[in-house]
Amino acid sequence: MDKYSWAWFHRFGSPPYVYRVAGMLAPWFAWAAALAIAAGLYGGLWSSPPDYQQGDGFRIIYIHVPSAYLSMMCYGLMAVASAVGLIWRMKMAHAVAVAAAPLGASFTLLALITGSLWGKPMWGTYWVWDARLTSELILLFLYLGFIALESAYEDPRSGDRASAVLALVGVVNLPIIHYSVVWWNSLHQGSTKFFGDSAQMAPSMVVPLLLMILGFTLLFAACLAKRVQAELLERERSASWAEEAAR
Repeated sequence: MDKYSWAWFHRFGSPPYVYRVAGMLAPWFAWAAALAIAAGLYGGLWSSPPDYQQGDGFRIIYIHVPSAYLSMMCYGLMAVASAVGLIWRMKMAHAVAVAAAPLGASFTLLALITGSLWGKPMWGTYWVWDARLTSELILLFLYLGFIALESAYEDPRSGDRASAVLALVGVVNLPIIHYSVVWWNSLHQGSTKFFGDSAQMAPSMVVPLLLMILGFTLLFAACLAKRVQAELLERERSASWAEEAAR
């Protein structure tokens, strides 16, 4: 591939360019997220029937599953951005990882809270040291460790490198979370099949859940875009473009 084929990639190394793109995309992501979440909540809380075993208690799935999905997806994005930052020494990639970390920690905490609330009526307790729950809790600690490590250094470059290494080491926890219900005996239910002859959920339940997953993903994208903008202004505060953008 010639150098022109990578021109699009190098554009994303420019803070002013990324700042403008993030500013343009954030409102679109936010409005799309609001519509998807509104439709998903209506379908999940009012239109879908009660579960034949769990009754109306299953409806917490419409918050829990998207949160758990985002907790892992965000960490994967953070790890990829950290790898790009380490390999190509692209400061923009580190900025994205730093901006994503608090969002991922928030979704992970929400997944743990909703999972505990769901577990109480189903298991009789809010918490068990189950493989899935424990590995998700470790994911929260990885997020918090990343945030603490990045801010522990006076030199931002040292903080970026140290936190990026932690993000890459922590990637090993993602397959553990995903396959924990297969590798170990677990109270947590396994993966649910949504489509085909062996589908385990009715379409009236699946469609709102997919809308909620889409809505949460778009919400994450909107929040990430705004956080990236704020992170860039902080990192580039002495640059003329940042001074103009902050006015």
